[in-house]
Amino acid sequence: MSDQTYSEFKPLLDQSVGYGVVVGVGFFFAFVMLVLTTLQRKFFRFSPSSSEEFTPGLVCCGIVSAWTWSATLLQSSTAAYTFGVSGPWWYGVGGTIQVAMFGMVASKVKMNANGAHTFLEIAKARFGTGVHLLFTFYGFLCVLIVCGSLLLGGAATVNALTGMNIIAACFLLPIGIAVYVIFGGLRATFICDWSHTIILFVIIYTFIFRAYGTSPELGSVSRLYELLQQASAETPVVGNHDGSYMTMKSNQGLVFGAATIVSGFAGVFCDQGYWQRAIASHPQSTTKAYMLGGLSWFAVPWAFASCMGLSARALVNNPKFPTYPSPLSPDQSSAGLAAPAAASVLMGKGGAVAVLLVVFMAVTSAASAELIGVSSLFSYDIYRTYFRPRATGEEIVRASHYFICFWAVWMGCWATILNAGNIDLGWLFYVQGVILSPAVIPIALTISWSKLTEAGVFCGAVGGAVLGMIAWMIGCWKIYGAITIPNLAEPYSAVCSGLTGLLFSGLLTVVVSLLKPANFDFAATRAIKTLDALPDTSSDHDVECSDGAVNVKDGASDRLDGKQSSHLKDIEKNVEVHASEAHPENLDNAEMATLERVFKKALIYSSILTFIVVILVPIPMFFSQYVFSERFFTFWIACTIIWALCSGTFCIILPLVESRHEMVFILRETYRALR
Repeated sequence: MSDQTYSEFKPLLDQSVGYGVVVGVGFFFAFVMLVLTTLQRKFFRFSPSSSEEFTPGLVCCGIVSAWTWSATLLQSSTAAYTFGVSGPWWYGVGGTIQVAMFGMVASKVKMNANGAHTFLEIAKARFGTGVHLLFTFYGFLCVLIVCGSLLLGGAATVNALTGMNIIAACFLLPIGIAVYVIFGGLRATFICDWSHTIILFVIIYTFIFRAYGTSPELGSVSRLYELLQQASAETPVVGNHDGSYMTMKSNQGLVFGAATIVSGFAGVFCDQGYWQRAIASHPQSTTKAYMLGGLSWFAVPWAFASCMGLSARALVNNPKFPTYPSPLSPDQSSAGLAAPAAASVLMGKGGAVAVLLVVFMAVTSAASAELIGVSSLFSYDIYRTYFRPRATGEEIVRASHYFICFWAVWMGCWATILNAGNIDLGWLFYVQGVILSPAVIPIALTISWSKLTEAGVFCGAVGGAVLGMIAWMIGCWKIYGAITIPNLAEPYSAVCSGLTGLLFSGLLTVVVSLLKPANFDFAATRAIKTLDALPDTSSDHDVECSDGAVNVKDGASDRLDGKQSSHLKDIEKNVEVHASEAHPENLDNAEMATLERVFKKALIYSSILTFIVVILVPIPMFFSQYVFSERFFTFWIACTIIWALCSGTFCIILPLVESRHEMVFILRETYRALR
């Protein structure tokens, strides 16, 4: 294989198509979202960024959309192309269990910090400036990695299919997104998520039915099985039983699964976008939304990659394959070009347009969530916390708009820098877990464990990072013989570091905290108030209110009881506190009891789901070294199709059912206004 020669990936489309999709479709969606948001503002008294107005179906759809990165479609297909049937399964596992587990954290957010805008505000209220700055570092680092992954994957696909300049794609992709995020806020991103998810599932269904039903090149599951058998004989997979692509006994696939799980934890718990959705949903339905979101998202990489990645491997010897007569080169595979290659063979130019559009949808929907998240981090946790503590709601919004514009440009610059350094989607995918995993457990425990201490957080996050970096270098050196940039992103290097950082971070955090445990009652975090939720008390002599931001005046604390006065320190930390609600016992006890039950249900659900997808299904097949028969392979593919159909129903139909009355009202009032 060392003498293998590779061919250039031949674009099927003109550059004009690439520019048309990136610029034209992007601004078309921005215009549509602005119109819809304007109608909602006109006929309903919606604040575009208010906290509790989103139904579980819409939040579920938002989770699927935000978690469907370009890597979800491209890297999972590359895994199928490289490892066989185990790749899509492990990629799905690596994102689903984290979302399910985050459902527990989401219920704790509603219980212990329902008024927070960001997870950093919770850290500030509980531990003060030190931990806040530490988590701020990890929060922005996560956004950098995610944005780089999104743009590099999207730009590489656009370049491969159309020949469009990669740097131009990196800069143009974020522009249209920034437009509707600025003018529509969080509500626009949720509406955008729903519309993008419709297109995502429609295209997935199109490829599935084309590959397994009507394609002259494949046309049936049996034909795909036959071609994969031939591929196993011609290019057997090292580490797979009998070199087969149709077995879960894949050493490389198992390592890929471990790396994906670690990367997934880092990508969920350190990403403000997920906390934003937990904050933006109804308290009782938060966990339900994350349960549905995790299950629905699983179908995206499993069904899409099983179809496109396996088809790409089966069709390598087809004259229509973009690199025929050669397979994809390692660089082309790492850039995520397995899915575009399969689409080109299955549907020609139509397939190229479809995969271009679906990757564009994935990039824009996920990037919109990142823009909302990073603007919240900047406006609330940097601008208001350290520069303008008494900033009004209007000033906060204005600062966030300026920062969104800046970040949209910086995203393009950052992706260009990474591209110039030969960093691609695959490299970022593996390194994400390496860099971010030490912060996962300290962040999760901040909102959920009363005994956590500041020393435990620092020892866990910093100590885990140091140990993870040491394991990264030593593992890379011992396994691959040299410490180089490509070797650092090899699966075994990433797993050595990611697991070390995640596990030792958790161990250090818990052990150090238990040496001198805290007894935190979450009163300070429950006292955090959203700017849009506070009542207008401007006529009160003791409290002044400006655009929803409430500050207790000097002297008012003299008339507060002792417990209320203790919360004035939180005000000095720039946490918005309403004096009459500073008592934790003033919270609705019935609602707290409901959330406790929801938390326990989420714990049971996530534990069962994790056991099924991590242990029960793959491990027996791994150790039995079972190679799929044609009948079992057909059953496996049928399961992917059924799961994808159910997921599409949840994400497309459920939001419509939940919002049917509002939709009818808007249509009726719009008709009346136009008469």
